[in-house]
Amino acid sequence: MLNIGDSAPDFVAHTAEGDVTLAALCAEGPFVLYFYPADFTPICTKQACMFRDIHPELVAAGVRVVGVSSQGDSSHEAFRHQHDLPFPLLPDKDEAIAGAFGVKGPFGLTRRASFLMDGDGRVVDRLVADLRVARHEAFARKAIERFGKR
Repeated sequence: MLNIGDSAPDFVAHTAEGDVTLAALCAEGPFVLYFYPADFTPICTKQACMFRDIHPELVAAGVRVVGVSSQGDSSHEAFRHQHDLPFPLLPDKDEAIAGAFGVKGPFGLTRRASFLMDGDGRVVDRLVADLRVARHEAFARKAIERFGKR
């Protein structure tokens, strides 16, 4: 798993709107890249809605949110629409992105992990909390504090 201070590996996520790369995300400044097991599951929905609810605070601090799971564009679009998610969800069907970040867990499931990335592609902070969404919210609030004071 990537550690604080590590440079993240570049990746390409193929979406209906076009390819998304780590380099392109970094060019827009800091962001939270969060991994989750699956769209529409109870804990993943709670996590996505938590990021939705604090999204205005993150944006005000200059921090974007990007989710990643193994479902495809159609599942992500339905999930985003149903829960009014204002941030992109990247498909990782072959789980190459999850593998590169080291978040593959037992039984082949993607772990619930959040990475705070800076504009240079370095990991500023990270969290793995498979069942505790409140820890991911605390992580996001820490990112707001870190970047909101600039």
